[in-house]
Amino acid sequence: MESSESRENGDERRTLWRYAKKYRKVVWVTFGLASAILLYGYDFVIVGTVSGMPEFQKDFGELHNDEWILPSLWLALWNVSSPLGAMFGAVFGGWFQDRVGRRLSLATGSFLSAVGVAIMFVSYIPTDMEGRRLAFLIGKLVQGAATGTVMAATQTYLSEILPPVLRGSGMAFFPVFTLLGQLTGALVIFGCLNQKRGYVIAFGSQWPFSFIPMIVAYFVPESPTWLIRTRKVDKALVAQARLDPAGTNTKAVVNQIAADIAHEEETTKNTTFAQCFDRRNLRRTLIVLFAMSIPNFFGLPLLAKASYFLQICGMKASLSIIFLILGIILGLLANVASVWMVSKFRRRELTLSTLSLCTLFWGSMGVANCFKGNGVVWWTAASMMLTIITAGVGVWPVSFAVAAEASSLQLRAKTQGLGWTVSAFSTALSGIALPYVFNPDAGNLRGKVGFTYVSSCGVAVVLSWFLLPEMKGRSVGEIDRMFEMGLGGREFGVWRGEERRTGRD
Repeated sequence: MESSESRENGDERRTLWRYAKKYRKVVWVTFGLASAILLYGYDFVIVGTVSGMPEFQKDFGELHNDEWILPSLWLALWNVSSPLGAMFGAVFGGWFQDRVGRRLSLATGSFLSAVGVAIMFVSYIPTDMEGRRLAFLIGKLVQGAATGTVMAATQTYLSEILPPVLRGSGMAFFPVFTLLGQLTGALVIFGCLNQKRGYVIAFGSQWPFSFIPMIVAYFVPESPTWLIRTRKVDKALVAQARLDPAGTNTKAVVNQIAADIAHEEETTKNTTFAQCFDRRNLRRTLIVLFAMSIPNFFGLPLLAKASYFLQICGMKASLSIIFLILGIILGLLANVASVWMVSKFRRRELTLSTLSLCTLFWGSMGVANCFKGNGVVWWTAASMMLTIITAGVGVWPVSFAVAAEASSLQLRAKTQGLGWTVSAFSTALSGIALPYVFNPDAGNLRGKVGFTYVSSCGVAVVLSWFLLPEMKGRSVGEIDRMFEMGLGGREFGVWRGEERRTGRD
C-alpha cells in the first residue's frame, strides 16, 4: 500500500495553492485560529518593548549616569515573569484541553489574557515605585499564563485538523502571525513613544486581541480527534464534515482517526503527563521539547528586545524602534515565504542549513563589537536583521511543524503543553541571563553577546543532526510505525513501509 509521502510525491502537479483550495475549510479555520497567535505576538512585543519607552523608564526606572535605565533585577524579573506564567499556563492547558476540549480551553485562555492586560493597564497608579513594579510583574505573570494556555490549545487543535500535505505550511502560521502581531505592536509602541504615559495606551490596545480568539472559539468546530478520544463519534462526524472538502468520505476519515487512536491505546492506555516520559513515548516527547526550545537557541529572546538592546549598544531610542519594526517586517516576509518553503523542502535540510547561517551572523556581530566606531552599532543591527530573515525562512517555522508531528494523538495535548512549558522555561532562562550579560550595570558585554549565540546555535545544529526525524508528508499511522520500529532521524526520510490507507491526502 502506498505511503502518504509517495502519494504526495506522485502528485507534483498539485501545488500548495491547489491543496489550499481543496482544503479551503481547514485553511479558513487555520486563519481564524491565527488570531490566537496574533495575540501571542502582539503581547510579546508590547510587554517586552515598553522597556524601551522613555516614559516607562522614567515611571519604573532609576537614574544611572544621568540617564534613565531599568534596574537589572527588575528587568530580569519582568523578562522572566511572562515565560514563567506561560509555563504554568501551558501545563494547565495541556491538562485542561483534554478535559473540556480545544475550543473551551482557547476561550478560557483568551479571557485570562484580558484580565492580565487590565492589571498592567493600572500598574502605574501606585505612588510607591516598588508597588508599580510589582503590579506590572503580576500583570505579566497573568498574561503569560493566558498565552501559554492559548498557544498550547491552538497548536494541538491545528496539528489535529491539518492534513499531512498542509501540516508544515499550517504550522508556519505560528511565526508568520507571531511577527505580524509583533509588527502591529511595534507600530503602536512607535506611535505612543513620545506621548505622556504612552505605554498605558499600548497596554489598553491589547484588549481587542484578547477577545478575538474567544469569538473564533465559538464558531470553529471542535477537534474531531478529541471528540473521538472522548467517545463522541457522532459529534466527530459532524465536526469533520465541517472541515472536509466536498465529496470526501467523512466516515472513512473518522474511521481512520479512530483506528490510529485505537492502535495507540494498545500501548498508551493512560493519557497522563507521566506517560509522556514512559520509555515508549520518551523519544517523541524529547523531540517535541527540543523543537519548541529551538527559537531560544537561535536568539529569538534577544531579537524581540532589539529596541532596548540597540539602545544599550549606542543607538538612539527612536532609531532603535525603527530597526525593531524593520526587523519584524523582514522576518514577516521571510515567514510568509516559509509557508511555501516548508511545503517543498525537507525539515532537516531547512533546519541544519539555516541554523548554520545564524551561527555565522551572530559570530560576525560578536567580532564587530570587539572594535569601536559608528559602523559597529550599524552592523550589530544588520546582523540581527539577517538572523531573523534566515531563521524565518527555515528553522523557526520548521520547529513548530516538528513539534506538531512528533507527538502521538493520545498524548498530543499534554505533549504540546509540555513543549510550550519548555519553550517558556528556556525563554525565562534567557530573560534572566541576558540583562546581566549585556546591561551596562552588570556584565556590560553589549554587542559581544553575539558570541553566546554562536555557542547556542552550534549546540542546536548538533542536536538537530542527531535528534530530528524527517516527517514531511507522513501520516499519523506512518509516524507511529517509524517510531515503533526505532528508526534513526535520517532513516525516517527514506523509509517506504506500508500503512493503513487514509481517507485524505
